[in-house]
Amino acid sequence: MGSFSCRHILSVALLVFLLASPAGAQNHAKKHVKKHAEKAKVVSLHSSHKFAPDQGKITAKQEQCTKVVKRVSAEEHRGEWASEESNAANAELQGKLTCRSAYIMDARTGRALYARSADRPGQPASTIKIITGLIAVESFNGNEMVRASAYAANMPASKVYLKKGVSYQANDLINAVLLASANDASVALAEKVAGSEQAFARLMTKKAEALGAQNTICKSANGLTKEGQQTTARDLATVFNRAMHNPEFAERMATAQVHTSDGKVLRSHNKALWTLDGAVGGKTGYTVAAGKTYVGKFQRNGQAIIVALLGSASMWDDVATLVEHGFVKQEMASRLPVDNTSGRMRVSQANQKSMIR
Repeated sequence: MGSFSCRHILSVALLVFLLASPAGAQNHAKKHVKKHAEKAKVVSLHSSHKFAPDQGKITAKQEQCTKVVKRVSAEEHRGEWASEESNAANAELQGKLTCRSAYIMDARTGRALYARSADRPGQPASTIKIITGLIAVESFNGNEMVRASAYAANMPASKVYLKKGVSYQANDLINAVLLASANDASVALAEKVAGSEQAFARLMTKKAEALGAQNTICKSANGLTKEGQQTTARDLATVFNRAMHNPEFAERMATAQVHTSDGKVLRSHNKALWTLDGAVGGKTGYTVAAGKTYVGKFQRNGQAIIVALLGSASMWDDVATLVEHGFVKQEMASRLPVDNTSGRMRVSQANQKSMIR
């Protein structure tokens, strides 16, 4: 009994000594901090859970964003395919063309079959006379007399050498513009219609816009180089395609040569009429600033295409290459399924790639 009491007393004394020592106090403090840290940790986790956003709402928003991205992707995907097709088509004709820009259009649907820098602006040269000729066809019945001013008569070649103060039949002047690409006849008609070439050029710009051209600005009736004057291969094709819906215009464009009322012969500059299969009309042009330019329509096996180019060094070779390529592309496009919901062709990436091979 006495022995147990002594051992008990000694144990209590030892414990008191340890707690009173610095080491003991430190160990006790560690235990106390650890205990409170565990409590704080529990509170911290609880707070994080309490104030964190609803995970269900986050998931819903993520899904909603994904849907939006997918919708945008679907809308833009057709444009990506078109860009891919255009780039591949350019690669296919790489080294085969000398022109700065070119465009091939399906004449029936307006669908692009080929584009190479199609919206790059450039001087049009005499191809712009398609607008001059179309306005004249719509403005005259052919029998009116048009007096040539000194300004018109002094235009540089190409020309039919109108004489100052002499009057000519509108019918002859229109043919001179569309077939022989006469600069003097273009200005004479412009002055008759609008009073001046400048006023007529403004009328031409409005006409081009009405026909669907978006980047054409006319400053002259004949296409001679003027600052600020421009067109694009796409615009030329668009305007010519619409102009060819006018039967009288189309008939004149299809004529290789014609006699004027005073017995002169006017010959078309568009030699595609007798050298390229399916040519039904077209207009050439050339200036130093523009290079060689062309726009024309071709028909084969019930299909029709419009070919336009600007800035060519070897125009007729370029035209022949584009015509053949255009009909090949059109044949391939005609075999693609049509999406009845949109009226457009449904084209997969694989088919887009195969179209340009």
